Amino acid sequence: TAAAYGNEEAVGRAIKSSGIARADLFITTKLWVQDAPAEDNTQRAFETSLTKLGLDHLDLYLMHQPFGDVYGQWRAMEALNREGRTKAIGVANFYPDRLLDLILNNDITPAVNQIETHPFFQRADYQALMREHDVQIQSWGGFAEGRNDLFTNPLLAGIGKEYDKSVAQVVLRWLTQRGVIAIPKSVRAERMVENFDVFDFTLTDEQMARIATLDADSSLFFDHHDPEMVTWLAKRRLDA
Repeated sequence: TAAAYGNEEAVGRAIKSSGIARADLFITTKLWVQDAPAEDNTQRAFETSLTKLGLDHLDLYLMHQPFGDVYGQWRAMEALNREGRTKAIGVANFYPDRLLDLILNNDITPAVNQIETHPFFQRADYQALMREHDVQIQSWGGFAEGRNDLFTNPLLAGIGKEYDKSVAQVVLRWLTQRGVIAIPKSVRAERMVENFDVFDFTLTDEQMARIATLDADSSLFFDHHDPEMVTWLAKRRLDA
């Protein structure tokens, strides 16, 4: 979930009605860009998210965007982590320069960096850098939202045919073998089942190398270095 997605209350209701023990769930939500004073407003934003979710703690709290008073937001998140209100803290959409700056100038290293990662934007070099600093890469947009005709890509489809697997399953297996956390989403029960069914086959080194050739090394969505995008994200407010 994320404050910016507007789905925390719905997820909270689902958690409450599911009958699943809290200890068996891993709940993540994300902090949106906060106005000054960022530390106070981050604390308030966290409490709002927790109330909407109906929980007394989170498993992971992520900073959604690398904008605003990042240091003030991170100090507040560090305090929440020390207090046990969230078991881990991390970031999303941080490029290498911003991530290293945060790591080198603060006490707690982000546990996770959730970034766009899919066959057309593979982030292999960045993953290696994160590994050096004990930051776990997590993929958003693992299926590229179907862009570049991912689900009919002949290379991925050909590999899938060898294992009687779909393109989606090949992509999830590829992410998993790379050590990338995959968080696919679907509203269809049969697709959810399919997405879990990726642990009974292993891609060969040759197949992994072939998938590596699909990397165009650029975003299919938006560029966090683009001035217009930076302006839009930094000025967006959830109550607007």
